[in-house]
Amino acid sequence: MTSGLYQKAYATSFIIVGSIVHSENITSLTIIEHGFIAVVRGRIVSVCKGTEKLVKTQHKYGIDDNSVHHLSEGEFVMPGFIDTHIHAPQYPNCGLGYDKQLLDWLTTYTFPLEKKYMDVDFATKVYESIVNKTLTNGTTTAAYFATLHYDSSLFLADSVERLGQRAFIGKVNMNHDTPEGYGEDTYDSFICTEQYIRDIQGKRNELVQPIITPRFALSCDMKLMILLGELATKYNAHIQTHISENTGEVVAVQKMYPECKNYTDVYDTAGLLTNKTVLAHGVHLSDDELKVLAARGTAISHCPNSNTSLKSGLCDVRRLLNAGIKVGLGTDVSGGYSTSILNAIRCALQTSIHIFFGKGTDSDYVPLSYHEAFNLATLGGAKGR
Repeated sequence: MTSGLYQKAYATSFIIVGSIVHSENITSLTIIEHGFIAVVRGRIVSVCKGTEKLVKTQHKYGIDDNSVHHLSEGEFVMPGFIDTHIHAPQYPNCGLGYDKQLLDWLTTYTFPLEKKYMDVDFATKVYESIVNKTLTNGTTTAAYFATLHYDSSLFLADSVERLGQRAFIGKVNMNHDTPEGYGEDTYDSFICTEQYIRDIQGKRNELVQPIITPRFALSCDMKLMILLGELATKYNAHIQTHISENTGEVVAVQKMYPECKNYTDVYDTAGLLTNKTVLAHGVHLSDDELKVLAARGTAISHCPNSNTSLKSGLCDVRRLLNAGIKVGLGTDVSGGYSTSILNAIRCALQTSIHIFFGKGTDSDYVPLSYHEAFNLATLGGAKGR
């Protein structure tokens, strides 16, 4: 089905006339009070101030008057939000389980829910709902974690394609210290992931891409992570995982990998840090780790709602930006209770102000501005992808 709708969407050309708001750099907003955007076969071909070139643009691209849409007073067009970190299967748990911190939360609430996605019928209901919900909230691009389950992970990709969202979708990998009934052996995880990548790339839909998804360093041993890094190279694939979300997690990683200098070095040793890698959280990274991430071109997904809800800590985004790290925003459902990136913008601003308070009001620390937070939710997330 989906290829037909995909082709239909890309055969559509139209123009939107009205106010335009977008972010070309992190320090300011670009506002065009009256102009137009021309879209031809799914791609923006022109953004103009004023409407003097409107008729000429229509003629150039064969766009008739019925395909020119005029916004009403008070309306404006802006880029879609980019959610750089969201767990689709955890949607039913939004707002639940905040009596525990990360590692206990995973064991008590998250893994038992994710095990249910062996049932494709159950997965169908949830995945249709989460994709519709994020689209309603203005998220036009999302980086989804699915589960270990091959069939239901493919269905998430089908849902995204059918509903018209752009997405990176990962079948999760877990082969170490896994809960009963929710784990893989190394070989099966590798083979299944490679087949999953081939199946998603076989759709030949540039809006739906596979993303290699080792859950985190505590759920995957080094052998599996190295194999996944090799897959990323072989298929030129993106990578997503978690890093330094919680202090207990950081200590556990150091104990599991004593030969590595720090959490970042675990992933670097495995070949998982590339300019197509997004690491969620990064709350407790050292200065040395930031230098490595900047050198690799690896991005951080800032998930302020989740960081607060699970009592993980306050991520200093100003510090990340000053270190030359690419940063986007993530909802981290259901560590975060909201599917909305607009909520993530608010939470990012509040977190930055709280950090400012902690440094003292006489500090020269500058909290994030709303211009910067808007950039993180749009262009910043795009750079991370």
